[in-house]
Parts: sequence; C-alpha cells; structure tokens
Amino acid sequence: MTPTQLRYAVADGVATLTLDRPDRLNAFTPVMARELGEAAAAADADDAVRVVVVTGAGRAFCAGADLGAGSGTFADRGRAEGPPVQGTVDGVARDWGGVASLPFAALRKPVIAAVNGPAVGIGATMVLPMDVRIAAESARFGFVFARRGITPEAASSWFLPRVVGISQAMEWVATGRVFDAAEALRGRLVSRVVPDADLLPTALDLAREIADNTSGVAVGAARQMLWSMLGASSPWDAHRVESRALAELGSGPDAAEGVAAFLAKRPAEFRAPLGDGAVAGVPRWPLPPDDVLP
Repeated sequence: MTPTQLRYAVADGVATLTLDRPDRLNAFTPVMARELGEAAAAADADDAVRVVVVTGAGRAFCAGADLGAGSGTFADRGRAEGPPVQGTVDGVARDWGGVASLPFAALRKPVIAAVNGPAVGIGATMVLPMDVRIAAESARFGFVFARRGITPEAASSWFLPRVVGISQAMEWVATGRVFDAAEALRGRLVSRVVPDADLLPTALDLAREIADNTSGVAVGAARQMLWSMLGASSPWDAHRVESRALAELGSGPDAAEGVAAFLAKRPAEFRAPLGDGAVAGVPRWPLPPDDVLP
C-alpha cells in the first residue's frame, strides 16, 4: 500500500491513519476513498495491529467532498478523479462514501476517530462506523447534504439513527447546519470533547489501553456482535450468538491465559492470532467482491 492522500503508520499495536490533504482541509476524493479502503484492509490483515486511530492532518479532519469540479461535482461520481471502478449496486455506481466507510464497518478491530477541526459531509459520515469518536474543542460537524441538493451517503442513513437516535439524526440531516463539539457531545455523536492539544494523545492512550490489556480475538468478536445485534429482532438472537461465542472462546488459549493472569495477579499475555476472525455464530459484515481492491 502506497497511499498518496493518507498517512499510515503502525506502532505499539496501533495503526494511525491520517487523512493527508491539509492544503485542502483533507477534502474527500475518490482516490482518498480507495486508499481508506486499502488502509482498512491492511489493518485488518495485520496481526501487529490491534486498534486503528483515524485523524486528519493540519487544522481539519475532513471538510467534505472536494468541490473543485464546481457545480458538476456530484453529477457523475463514478467518473470522477481516479479509477472509475468502485463497482455497482442495483445497476448504479456505488457511492464513494460507502466505498470508504464500509471497510471500517467490516473491520475486526476497534476503530477510534480523533476528530480535529471541521468534519463536514463525508467527514461527518465516515466516522459513524467507527466505534469511539473523540472530538477536539475545535471540531465542527455538519450533515450538510440537503444544503447541497443531495442525500446523505456512506451508509449513514443506517448508522446515524442507531448512533444518536432518529429524532436527533433527522434534525441534523434536515437542517444541514454545522454545529460545534459541545452539541455533538450532547447529541451523543461523540463520547468526549478534549482540548485540541490533548486530542491525539487521548485517542492513542485509549488505543494502547485496549492493545495492552485485552485479547484481540475477544475484542474482535465483541465488536462484530455489538454492531450486528443493533438489527436483531430480539434478545434471544444475542443469546444464541453469545452462547456459541463463549463456548468457542472459553476453550481457547486466551481465556485460559486471562484467568491464569488474574489468579497470579500479573498482566495477561494474550497470544491467540486473529486468523480469519471467524468465531462460531458471530455474524460478520463481509465486504462484497467490489471491495476487493487491486
């Protein structure tokens, strides 16, 4: 992977992915969409990565779609900058926001968004499949699509009501207004707001707490279970999944190590490889063939 609009680095079990077009406030392009998918796939496949942190370079997280093409920006996203091979769904070109965001939904590892400055349009929707969203005091959010004559994308019509509730989601989407980090916190879009200088250290501290203290296979299974059960019809669906997962993981090496470490009052050394991430009965969100990147 040799990205041109992202930076990707791995250290101490944490992959840090930085949107890297600071001169354009990290405005989103089809090239960035494909590179985000590639980065998510690389993190998923790398056993050295336990947690992913996503942030933006410079004074913005992502100011939305790059509008450099003018009024025709959204006329045919399938033929915009970069390779026009994002696949189709129901006979139309797939939305580039979904191409970028759904690989993060499919990840088996927790994802933390560290939102600095503006996060507007796709900048706001791409973080919804991420598990924890931390905002700098300077962060600004906006689901501005209706003010540009288009609809929300990046599968946000599924994610946003589940993250913040239908009433709050509809208020933000229908008005299209930009709001500050304090309102995002009140609306449960983010879990905390911190001073700008503390944003990345806070996100990395949380990522290392996960990487240093937990079983990768257990966290991976839990992530898939929690997201998948948002659409379950009853708690019995969760009971079936949890029973099978506990039966499988409970007889595995990480469960034995976790108990032994607790009894010995020492830090656990979890070593079970994530492998293909398949845990019996735990639903996964596999990507369709169009998401297999060259």
